[in-house]
Amino acid sequence: MRIVDSQVHLWGPDTPARPWPPGREADAQRPYPISKETLLLQMDQAGVERVVLVPPSWEGDRNDLALEAAAAYPDRFGVMGRLSLTDPASRDQVASWRDQPGMLGMRFAFHNRHYRHMLTDGSADWLWPAAEATGIPLMVLVPGHLEVLDRIATKHPGLRLVIDHVGVSLRPNDPSVWDELPAVCALARHPNVAVKASGLPHWSGEAYPFADLHGYLRQLFDAFGPKRMFWGTDLTRMPCTYYECIHMFTDHLPWLRGDDLEWVMGRGVCEWLGWEMG
Repeated sequence: MRIVDSQVHLWGPDTPARPWPPGREADAQRPYPISKETLLLQMDQAGVERVVLVPPSWEGDRNDLALEAAAAYPDRFGVMGRLSLTDPASRDQVASWRDQPGMLGMRFAFHNRHYRHMLTDGSADWLWPAAEATGIPLMVLVPGHLEVLDRIATKHPGLRLVIDHVGVSLRPNDPSVWDELPAVCALARHPNVAVKASGLPHWSGEAYPFADLHGYLRQLFDAFGPKRMFWGTDLTRMPCTYYECIHMFTDHLPWLRGDDLEWVMGRGVCEWLGWEMG
């Protein structure tokens, strides 16, 4: 089985030559940079063939390190890049976005004080028709704003959308976040909406294999099916090993087997993003 992680970050240090936006140091998932070599080592040890690189918000709207990784290892890394929603020059970049080697689409995080307002104040309104017209898939982190995503998916049926991190709030080890799951599953009625089953151990109150999450995963699977539910980790945020993130799915979900498991563990996200598997 070919395993493809639908979300991993890498980043460089905050330096005068390559500065982060002011005040973002506290947002980094680890207090040290994560390089492509570090990721490759972990991927090889865990048996992960590919990862979708998602440049992190704390570095600002830049994709340089992720694109460098994809250029160096095109069979291992693809990129869902960042784009400034408020820079007028961004609109001219959409038409040629996927001409960048390794670039698969775009990713937007509307989950914190820096970006949340852009989803509802009109800043992002130009993006949806532009991405739909050019066939660019989008990954979106929208906890607490699922109704906005519902409207976008309805208005733009040709726009491929992926809901990040199951679509629920990111509060760790908090079972109340699953009260939001029915609203997430309701979005499965849109054939242009998929979901990343990523970062699951973050919400578990138990040790591996995180049995308190299995029922929620089944609900998500029953709603979206194997071709629109993508396994992933957000590895640098996980409180466990890469092995445990993988084998929670491959060994401990008896209802997920055969072709369905292959779709969830990698084939689905590659087909959705147009990342050909050789």
